[in-house]
Amino acid sequence: MVESGSKAIEWIHSRKPFGSRPGLQRVNALLDLVDHPEKKVPTIHIAGTNGKGSTISYLKEMLQTAGIVVGTFTSPYIESFHERIAIDGKFITDEELVTLVNKYQPLVEKLDQQEAVSGITEFELLTALAFDYFVGKVDVAIIEVGLGGLLDSTNIVEPMLTAITTIGYDHTEILGETLELIAGQKAGIIKKNIPVVTGNIPENALGVIMQTADKQNAPIYRFGHEYQVDYLHPDDNWGEWFDFSNQNGKLKYLKTALIGQHQPENAGVAIQLFQLYCEQNKINWQAKEIKKALQQTFWPARMERLSTEPLIILDGAHNTHAMKRLVASLQNEFSNRKLHILFSALETKNVSEMLHELLKLKNSHIYLTTFDYPRAIKLNDNFVNVDEKRVSIVSLWQFGLAEILEKMDDESMLLVTGSLYFVAEVRKLLLEMGGPHES
Repeated sequence: MVESGSKAIEWIHSRKPFGSRPGLQRVNALLDLVDHPEKKVPTIHIAGTNGKGSTISYLKEMLQTAGIVVGTFTSPYIESFHERIAIDGKFITDEELVTLVNKYQPLVEKLDQQEAVSGITEFELLTALAFDYFVGKVDVAIIEVGLGGLLDSTNIVEPMLTAITTIGYDHTEILGETLELIAGQKAGIIKKNIPVVTGNIPENALGVIMQTADKQNAPIYRFGHEYQVDYLHPDDNWGEWFDFSNQNGKLKYLKTALIGQHQPENAGVAIQLFQLYCEQNKINWQAKEIKKALQQTFWPARMERLSTEPLIILDGAHNTHAMKRLVASLQNEFSNRKLHILFSALETKNVSEMLHELLKLKNSHIYLTTFDYPRAIKLNDNFVNVDEKRVSIVSLWQFGLAEILEKMDDESMLLVTGSLYFVAEVRKLLLEMGGPHES
């Protein structure tokens, strides 16, 4: 028995050594023991290399604005472990987590005695906890895929809608070396007769998704085909303006609260999902609800402005695909600024490619660092050939941060980017140091 939130989290983390193990047999065995809560919760299932988090945030806000109670299961967390499981943006409490852990601990120990289903992973456990928590409390749960799709533990759901936001190179050692193979894994969430919405996806990867949708007789709503997103321009203060159109007509001059040219694309996926949900449930939606929801969406560490003076932006661009999008946004919106970049990543990522993308930002200096995390990059011989004029290697990120803050003036900007685990650590320190926090 655990008696506190910290002990509950400690026990959940004790499943970490089992790592990431694709397959549904363990999570299914666990859900068998609790009468399958996932079958009692209406679900929207969202996969994609990047863009899942902000798409979920936009969709959650739209549904809430329409009076719908929304559960969310997301990862990783930025401020608090509890944010991974939330209802209408309110995180699961310590007390609720303790109750669930005490229910599941003996069940997991029982399964550990059976070789075929022993070693339930942390993510598999969290998937079960989330569904159990949502039963009877939410109108719909938005579930974020952890890794891939086909063999991800969240793929035990029979959703009412699915979405695939983007396809890029990430986790290639598990998902495959080509975009087509990666798309095949993501398309594993498409279910028979269930509509799927796709974001801005390369043609070769989209072809694989369309084949799967066809086999499953799943109606498909594609970016640039069944719905359109027309990017207009950045907002003078913060955000992006765009138009959206689909079979229901045109929504003109919408604005996201998050910046980056890809944000209207993520918002477009969310709008299409929202309208399909409303159709399925015979809910009358209003354009003003969509506009309001987009403007109040907040997603920490995704092009988040932590301070204006000095200008500090955080973005968890944790793979090459996300880094390319980040660089395009910075070139579009901050080309007049001197950029100080504090960057770290996990060693499982293509760090050289990510650095190459960052070096395309002409007026920038990169502080390459590491952080306290098991899979964080090592500052070893891999980086001896970096351009010393443009890249400083800093063994302690706190020192790099202090150096940057001392140098900053009205024309400069601090960007903290790379691994979301890293960005969350820096974010915590910056908030503790004080200064305004602006969403």
